[in-house]
Amino acid sequence: MTYDSEILIVGGGLNGPALTLALAQAGFGVTVIDALPRAAQNQADFDGRAYALALASQRLLANIGIWPEVADHSQPMLEIKVSDGRAGEGPLSPFFLHFDHAEIEEGPMGYMLEDRYLRRALFQAMAASDRITLLDGETVTEQDTSGNGVSLTLASGKTLRGQLLIGCDGRKSGTAERAGITRTGWEYGQTALVCAIEHDLPHHGIAHQFFMPPGPLAILPLPGNMSSIVWSESDENAAAFQALPDEDYLQVLRPRFGDFLGDIRLAGKRFTYPLNLTIADSFIADRLALIGDAAHGMHPIAGQGLNAGLRDVGALTQVLSEARRRGEDIASEQVLERYQQWRRFDTATLALTTDLTNKLFSNDNPLLRAARDLGMGMINAMPGLRRNFIREAAGLTGDLPELMR
Repeated sequence: MTYDSEILIVGGGLNGPALTLALAQAGFGVTVIDALPRAAQNQADFDGRAYALALASQRLLANIGIWPEVADHSQPMLEIKVSDGRAGEGPLSPFFLHFDHAEIEEGPMGYMLEDRYLRRALFQAMAASDRITLLDGETVTEQDTSGNGVSLTLASGKTLRGQLLIGCDGRKSGTAERAGITRTGWEYGQTALVCAIEHDLPHHGIAHQFFMPPGPLAILPLPGNMSSIVWSESDENAAAFQALPDEDYLQVLRPRFGDFLGDIRLAGKRFTYPLNLTIADSFIADRLALIGDAAHGMHPIAGQGLNAGLRDVGALTQVLSEARRRGEDIASEQVLERYQQWRRFDTATLALTTDLTNKLFSNDNPLLRAARDLGMGMINAMPGLRRNFIREAAGLTGDLPELMR
């Protein structure tokens, strides 16, 4: 078979471009099929979306040449404070968690970065590479992985051929569905409300996670006197809150947010997305691999969705590079199984941890409240255990891919 590119990647969110750049840097030729037109990926205005990048993820972005382009727009996360309470009443227990980056040697636990800067840097880097072909505004209608290669038919009628197909096309991955890969998961009955706010007082690089009975509220520091909000509510409440005018929306948010940063104002757009757990029953198929949300979608309670996807990027790039150096077929079952063994247990463990944490904290049961608050107090009082949690938050634990070291 004559290949248009060695590797075909379906999906152009964030994991797809990051994987494309990592593979191109490793010497592979890559074609990316992205349903969004290029103009939609290049908007310059702040729309309220931002990401919490663990330190390990920042290292990967540095190793593929992206971090120097976005570093000046990032905000280091120096501390994380976790508490448990109710809207309008604040924390109901003296026990809490406090993680400080000064307790580890590597630096900040992570960085906050707006979507517009990261997305633009990724796509500019792809455009500058002669190993990458980007087909934007295109969708896949058929895929065939029989024989010694992969064949894709696009909506435009164009046909592409490659050695390996990688699905980076989200929780409802068409790549996985066409390959017959089933999924396991469930709905949470919660919806995340996402926005950015301006506030009067500085945040000092501190991220806050406030657990309330309907769901957690994350307040994540952005450059200047701004923070990103990820606020989980029941589906019914979230729909009602999202329908409110901006000022009424703020009136609902203020008692949950508190006054520790002074008055708050909306900055950018407001978003919602339903929360669920969905894990592909296999991360691989014949000449095919899945990464990011196409492989595993989880609750945003620990902000680990993108970070888990970037671990996939690092692991798959390393597996494919090592296989090619050994002269193996990079799309063989034996090679792809190494990637699956590396990532499947880790992502399943992370998904179940976020699931159990959400169920433990998203209620007002007095016995569970007492148990979880006591648990937070015990962790906070034990420096060695607390340091392990800090390293976990920074993404420094487990079998790290070379791109994250």
